[in-house]
Amino acid sequence: MKRPIGVIDSGVGGLTVARELMRQLPKEAFLYLGDTQRCPYGPRSEQEVRAFTWQMVNYLLRKNIKMLIVACNTATAYTLQELQENLDIPVIGVIEPGARAAIKVSQNKRIGVIGTEGTIQSKAYPRALQSIDENIRINDLACPPFVPMVEDGMLSGPEAEGIVARTLQPLKNMNHIDTLILGCTHYPLIKGLVQNEMGNHIQVISSGEETAREASLILSYQGLLNQSEEDPVHEFYTTGNMEKFRSVANSWFDQPVQVLKRIRLDHVQSSAI
Repeated sequence: MKRPIGVIDSGVGGLTVARELMRQLPKEAFLYLGDTQRCPYGPRSEQEVRAFTWQMVNYLLRKNIKMLIVACNTATAYTLQELQENLDIPVIGVIEPGARAAIKVSQNKRIGVIGTEGTIQSKAYPRALQSIDENIRINDLACPPFVPMVEDGMLSGPEAEGIVARTLQPLKNMNHIDTLILGCTHYPLIKGLVQNEMGNHIQVISSGEETAREASLILSYQGLLNQSEEDPVHEFYTTGNMEKFRSVANSWFDQPVQVLKRIRLDHVQSSAI
């Protein structure tokens, strides 16, 4: 089936998931929409996040997508069940895949989670982890500076290192975790900084690989895989600064990313249709 797969995020962070999706599903076309104008979602209310998420979803539904990937952890925490109940296409979030990936590698069942304020307050990761193994112990930490840092393209250098060190200090004082979940899809863009600060004895997990694996399984099971031999054409949209989006995207992808256009979502339906 040649219909595209939609990927939504609060900004550029979901590109980390999109890249893994493209690697594992090379025949599929993807439509990526990043709401960089209203990023970050973490400090926003649940009502705002739900409204903004539905605006992105309804925009992509007009383009006849066959699957939706919610690549924003905050949006996943607040809207995934609602989206799954209201849409007639498969909808995948990033929290449960991330939890499964962490449990696979943890040796002592002590797992740390870093994310936005909204994701951490929602307790979505503790629920997901303990629904798989009730003996998992979790230390979580909100990291508000990280998303603005990534959106501004500050991915390395002394200033970025300082921000990461100061932000992660409380987590470093929580002893014995052996695995750390990057509970925001922006964070893999600074994974090296996080790994250096936490130490190589900590397994740092992002959800992209597991999310892509789940998408592949669902598409195959439902007979939705694209069997065409034509090269797929990907489309990228943003609500904010196109050049800033393109700069971060090009630093993450192996080939130049063409951002088709900046779009407005304020006129799009902000609830289920």
